[in-house]
Amino acid sequence: MFWYDMHMQSNLLFQYCQKIVVLSPDRKSVLLAKRKGEADYNGTYSFIGGKMETTDNTITDGIKREKDEEIGVATIINILPNETYNVLFRKSDGNSMILPHIAAIFRSGEIILSDEYSDFKWVPIEELDTFEPKIENVPVLVKWAVSKLSAITDNLLVEI
Repeated sequence: MFWYDMHMQSNLLFQYCQKIVVLSPDRKSVLLAKRKGEADYNGTYSFIGGKMETTDNTITDGIKREKDEEIGVATIINILPNETYNVLFRKSDGNSMILPHIAAIFRSGEIILSDEYSDFKWVPIEELDTFEPKIENVPVLVKWAVSKLSAITDNLLVEI
């Protein structure tokens, strides 16, 4: 047995879990979904997204798969794929996650939530500070996404 196998603890490992900050077409609201059955943040509104899987060939593929799974294949969003706002999150079980947040704009389609969520809302950005229950960093991440999407041209966005 190697030293690594004997001394490496599982809580030193991490997962890569991309989150999508989806703004409305007019960029005045953000899509938040209420988590259901989660060890961390159960019953709290957050961004959609999830863990990369070994079958995802690229990060964009993983983001698209998560979007399809969580709000439906009929929804179309445009993402800014080459910039992220990364957050380190320590789960209640001691494990760590890297959460890269991707800025996006909703284009069309009916939102059909997966079983991971019990509700969704388009929350006006001007009401984010008082909207509850939400993950604490939602307002900061939305401001970042608004800033990024305001500073680019649409040809830098990728449709998923």
